[in-house]
Amino acid sequence: MKYSKIFQYAYLVFAALFIYDGFSKWGDGTNRAYVAFGLAALAVFMYFFRQKFRRKYENKDNSK
Repeated sequence: MKYSKIFQYAYLVFAALFIYDGFSKWGDGTNRAYVAFGLAALAVFMYFFRQKFRRKYENKDNSK
């Protein structure tokens, strides 16, 4: 169960890296910045998705 918490926060780290990458590529004139921002949004979504299901799993274990 501890590993799921670590991977959950890894999504936030990747989101920060993609946001940095997006801002660094913003002036290139290509669509690569939009791809980086899209991946950052996906990583943030996955963080909240994993958090929701981790809590659901913990509550299921605690109710027994």
